[in-house]
Amino acid sequence: MPREQTISPNIEDYLERIYELIELKGYARAADIADALKLGRPSVSIMSQRLAKLGFVRYEKYRGLTLTAKGLEVARRIQRRHVILTEFFTLLELDRNIIAKDVEGIEHHLSSESLEKLERILEYWTDSPQELKKIFSDKSRKR
Repeated sequence: MPREQTISPNIEDYLERIYELIELKGYARAADIADALKLGRPSVSIMSQRLAKLGFVRYEKYRGLTLTAKGLEVARRIQRRHVILTEFFTLLELDRNIIAKDVEGIEHHLSSESLEKLERILEYWTDSPQELKKIFSDKSRKR
């Protein structure tokens, strides 16, 4: 399997938000990205230029940012990782605020190999909910 290009968590956050905005609204303007990431517009402008130089986005006047094929591939990979982690922690019946915080903390540091294993566990537990219940039953706890 080819090694993934190393992309900083900051870049991943931008690409993930741009992808989400495009999916939601059909476009991603700098102001929307700034609001979503709780950043200033000048910071978003600087990062947008950097993302364009790296080949992840294109700036189109009056339309904002669009993802290139390279950017779209990375954004979808990030989104998939986010979804798998969220579903996994949801199965553990954790509070949604804890889930959101944990996913944000973990998603940038999880290898593709670990994600694949986690996805297999998630699929198993989803297909075999009785096995998950056994793990969390009071009888299975050792004191």
